[in-house]
Amino acid sequence: MNDFSEKLIAWYRKNGRSLPWRETKDPYKIWVSETILQQTRVAQGYAYYLRFISRFPDVGALARAEEDEVMRLWQGLGYYSRARNLHAAAKDIVARGCFPVLPEEVKTLKGVGDYTAAAICSFAYGLPCAVVDGNVYRVLSRYFGLDEFVDTAAGKKTFASLADELIDKNRPAEYNQAIMDFGAMQCVPSSPDCSACIFSGSCAALQKGTVDVLPLKKHKTKVSSRYFSYMYVRAGAYTFIRRREGKDIWRNLYEFPLLETSGELREEDLPSCPEFRSLFGGLQVESVRLVKPGVKHVLSHQVIHASCFEIRLSDSAAELPGFIRILAGDFDKFPVPRLISRFFSLVLGSEI
Repeated sequence: MNDFSEKLIAWYRKNGRSLPWRETKDPYKIWVSETILQQTRVAQGYAYYLRFISRFPDVGALARAEEDEVMRLWQGLGYYSRARNLHAAAKDIVARGCFPVLPEEVKTLKGVGDYTAAAICSFAYGLPCAVVDGNVYRVLSRYFGLDEFVDTAAGKKTFASLADELIDKNRPAEYNQAIMDFGAMQCVPSSPDCSACIFSGSCAALQKGTVDVLPLKKHKTKVSSRYFSYMYVRAGAYTFIRRREGKDIWRNLYEFPLLETSGELREEDLPSCPEFRSLFGGLQVESVRLVKPGVKHVLSHQVIHASCFEIRLSDSAAELPGFIRILAGDFDKFPVPRLISRFFSLVLGSEI
């Protein structure tokens, strides 16, 4: 075995994290954990994993569930396409009759790419499939001093090939867990404690003074700004929501009536706003109140600048075209984005 892998596994045996999905060989539970941990820190994903497995202990239970319930359990975790893909893939697995075993078969499941397939196959089946994620890119680029871009096809091929060479073929699961934990706990993105690192004497980046610049990325994420004005509508004991459709953010989650404009709306702007008149035209609007202005909600490629208004209609208002009327007390039964949940709490808080 190479010296790098030997040291890494030895470090892991002393410092590795004890996590519930590491105590099972069940490919379903491993798949759920890896999906939750995409773009999510372990500290945040831990409780979600426990709740998800408690409610859906096996792939059949997940396949039989209604999508709204799946999304409700995922609420607040973000990147909701992960939950939709899990649900769709669970139905696919049940139709196949068993969880796939080989990496190429696992990758045919919706939402499963190279990394997740490698994780499942190494952790559940002991196959020598090297995982390559952000932690692995960082550890390998620094240790070997690689100046390849990690976000290009050529760079990804280079790192994948190196990872395949380094993995301990006899202990692939332990090696994969080791390198991921090392990246998450020791070789962290910013200000790592290199003096306490087991590789301080052999790390190329430390010797060259390039720890802070590696790994390299060629493309910068383009971030756009959007301006949302949500209308929390009250008509007696009722409110109005709708399910988001299409391919935009938060698809299949529920939300208040929304006005998206080119800039932030003020309370005094609403009466003359064409979108507002189109939405509430013909209804008896009794009052308009700005509950919370300019909340900044940061997503991976977008920054949402959102405000929440409370719109009170006459108690007799029974319909808002395009929306469903629900009892305000039933709001928490519907899966919603964290931003909507926050606004709902603010409205309730202002009424107490």
